[in-house]
Amino acid sequence: LEILVPEGETVEVGTPLAVIGEPAAGEAAPAEPAPAAEAATEPVPVVTASETAPEPEPVAVAEPEPQPQPAAAPAAAAAAGTEAAPANGAKLFLSPVVRKLVREHNLDPAQITGTGRDGRITRNDVLAFIERSGTAAPAPAAAPAPPAETPAAETAPAPAAAPETPTAPAPAAAAPAAAPSAPAPPPAAPAAGGGDEERELDRLRAVIGANMIKAKQTAAHVWTAVEVDYSAVERVRQAHKDQFKAEEGFSLTYLPFIARATMDALRAYPVVNSSFYLEERKAVFHHDINLGIAVDLNQEGLVVTSIRQADSLRLRGIARAVRALAEKARDRKLEPDDLSGSTFTITNPGPFGSFMSAPIINVPNVAILSTDTVTKRPTVVTTADGQDTIGIRPIGYLGLSWDHRAFDGSTAVLFLRRIKQNLETWDWEQEVM
Repeated sequence: LEILVPEGETVEVGTPLAVIGEPAAGEAAPAEPAPAAEAATEPVPVVTASETAPEPEPVAVAEPEPQPQPAAAPAAAAAAGTEAAPANGAKLFLSPVVRKLVREHNLDPAQITGTGRDGRITRNDVLAFIERSGTAAPAPAAAPAPPAETPAAETAPAPAAAPETPTAPAPAAAAPAAAPSAPAPPPAAPAAGGGDEERELDRLRAVIGANMIKAKQTAAHVWTAVEVDYSAVERVRQAHKDQFKAEEGFSLTYLPFIARATMDALRAYPVVNSSFYLEERKAVFHHDINLGIAVDLNQEGLVVTSIRQADSLRLRGIARAVRALAEKARDRKLEPDDLSGSTFTITNPGPFGSFMSAPIINVPNVAILSTDTVTKRPTVVTTADGQDTIGIRPIGYLGLSWDHRAFDGSTAVLFLRRIKQNLETWDWEQEVM
């Protein structure tokens, strides 16, 4: 009968999501929850780049508020919960950040045109409306500091980014100059121009963005690369690719060869198969090798799937597991176990034509391997009798992003060299059979 929480929102456990009943019962409006219960079940939004605030939405407290002006009534209604009722009777779903802006500026949500998904009002919509109407935030309820100590910026109309800046008078007006200053708020996003299209971030892109920033801020990223001659792999691949495809139903690529060689290197250098926790002053060395494989979802996002105990699989087993997880990911059928527990990750941009890549570590993993394009190039080849000559060989690069907190450059280079030697010298014929 009614959807209470729109698609894409993150809410606390126990929050009502929808009203279900017979169509005839739709005329009876559901009972409104008590204000206290409504505040307790207030949805927690997915934080996107366009709705990020430097501090969490404050919890409602029972303190008297100044008498609202008649025009501020819609804003008070919006502050009471996730829904606001405009004049036409339709319900507007407002995020906590948008509600805060509406409440601070005494705005009527019904007068604001939403550009988000399904017409939802975004933070930028409110800021653009404020800029057009010249509406200023009301004075804070807290008692102001003496006039001589009140910063001039607080007596003037707030700029576009003001809603993210605390509006209470600064208590440290007389603090010494050596006191650290508060971090500057992020600049407000520019309003979309005539030829621009503004889109609200979906949940997957918002989660990816948050995880990437967290990983870069957590791990001490260093990148190391080696050049690999894939001649031994290519001879076996060419000899068996037709039979392999007929038997398995998919092509024999370089990835399972690289993954199989990497399993051996991880056993030789177990610190690369560990997890690092600086705050707890510990590192966890994993007995099993759960191989994470980054899967592209048709350029709509990227997920890391996990092959459990990949070191127990031979080349064909690894190839089958990679194929199965990739198909589940693109069909949106992945289960929680498919996305958790990886201890080392491989990303494979090579099929798209990359030359060298420096990927972001999938923390708490301490390293991620990038497999780039293999192409035929002229290179120096040393013959069996020690003579150097020029030959055409399939050459590619392996790049390792690693966490310098967990180990040092010598380990990274030796680990890559082990993978290189395995790819160039192993008898791959027996692995394919």
